[in-house]
Amino acid sequence: MVSSRTVTALVGLAISVAVSVVAWIYFDTLLVFLLVPFVPFLFRGRADADQARAGVCPECGFRTRDPEVRYCPRDGTELRQG
Repeated sequence: MVSSRTVTALVGLAISVAVSVVAWIYFDTLLVFLLVPFVPFLFRGRADADQARAGVCPECGFRTRDPEVRYCPRDGTELRQG
C-alpha cells in the first residue's frame, strides 16, 4: 500500500509539471523550467519560524510549538527555545 505522503508528493509533482508545461506553451520560453527548482525556497521562511518558536527539553528532547507549554511533561524540566 502506498503511503499518503507518497501520494501527496506524486500529485504535487504532477501538478507542478502540468503548470510548467502550460506556462511553457503560454509564454513560449523554457525559462519557466529554470524557476521551478527555486520554489521550495519561497516557503522556507515559514518552517524556520516554526522551528524557532518550538520549545525543546534539554534532557529528553521533547518538542512542542505550543507557547503555553513551558515545562516538559515527562520530567518537569523547563523548555528552551529553539
